[in-house]
Amino acid sequence: MIPIKPVGALGATEPRSPASAALQYLQPGSLNLAALPPLSLYIHFPWCVRKCPYCDFNSHEAKGGAFPEEEYLDAVRLDLEQSLPLIWGRKVYTIFIGGGTPSLMSAKGLDRLLSDVRTLLPLDLDCEITMEANPGTFEQDKFRSYRESGVNRLSIGIQSFNHQHLEALGRIHNGDEARRAVEIAHKNFDNFNLDLMYALPSQTLAEAQQDLDTALAFAPPHLSLYHLTMEPNTVFAKYPPQLPDDDTSADMQDMIAERTAQAGFQHYEVSAYAQPGRRARHNLNYWEFGDYLGIGAGAHSKLSFPHRVLRQARYKQPGSFIENARRGNAVQEEREIGRDEMGFEFMLNALRLVDGFDPNLFGERTGLGINAIDKALNAAEAKGLLYRDHKLIRPTELGQRFLNDLQQMFL
Repeated sequence: MIPIKPVGALGATEPRSPASAALQYLQPGSLNLAALPPLSLYIHFPWCVRKCPYCDFNSHEAKGGAFPEEEYLDAVRLDLEQSLPLIWGRKVYTIFIGGGTPSLMSAKGLDRLLSDVRTLLPLDLDCEITMEANPGTFEQDKFRSYRESGVNRLSIGIQSFNHQHLEALGRIHNGDEARRAVEIAHKNFDNFNLDLMYALPSQTLAEAQQDLDTALAFAPPHLSLYHLTMEPNTVFAKYPPQLPDDDTSADMQDMIAERTAQAGFQHYEVSAYAQPGRRARHNLNYWEFGDYLGIGAGAHSKLSFPHRVLRQARYKQPGSFIENARRGNAVQEEREIGRDEMGFEFMLNALRLVDGFDPNLFGERTGLGINAIDKALNAAEAKGLLYRDHKLIRPTELGQRFLNDLQQMFL
């Protein structure tokens, strides 16, 4: 097996040309994938108006609201051009523009970005193109332009409709702006997601229910409902707020399950709820261990070849990303996923699916037989965390509640 070396700042070698790198990845290796999985594209926009105290994403405050949009979009195009040899001939089925706050981008900038993507990549005719948006940046004309440029799905970071809780989360919008944002989305998009968080600082069960009921009243096609967690290297990790206790959090989860089901939503992933036919195709590709090319500052990629699976990470700081894209390679780190890691990598994603997966998918995406993880499957089944038969593997209700414990059994 040919080793995959770090490049750029983490490696001792000069960046290789993308074409020579692609030839290396096509050499014989330790895996044997019968077919390559579907391919998605992730584009990272790294700036925000203000960094939220709970956020551990690669986001940077736009000082005075200013950021080098043209320079950054030039670098993103270079990054995409340099990556093309790794995905020659492969169609892109979904695109996700995340951040940061992509809705800070000008209408002209977004139009240029998607024009560059269409010029360089073959897109599926039914390509799902999602853009994250912050309610504090909603302008009706700009979002109409986004739609005309090709964005056909929004993901709106509401988090809460309660002004007190929004302040505690460091959000730049208030409850009225959150409601207005959903109304604008309704006028311009027939497909959108609302992000809500629960178990917020000092939040009661009644307040969590009020947030959810407000969201449901808008009849959104999709909801993402996240339990607030204290992530390392965040302000909240350093100065933890007072959060609801475990019993209250569990009551909130039960309330969410009940009320979303009553409203006709399918709970299909740990944090995702969709009206029939409205599941997030981009996220499903992640959870089914599909491929994705990530471009932009700090973006991550997972790319399959006939005999190996590769992970990459771009330079995180926007300035470093721009500089290295100009030099010919914005990838800071890349490595092959080892055979001994493959089972965990697959299960880390697939176990998030409430309805589980066909065991054949494991072989298709990892190049391994399902017997490679038999020991962990047997142990998880014995603990009541997993159900399986010859057609299905899925977490039980107990497994969903203790998902981290279940996932770690496959390490």
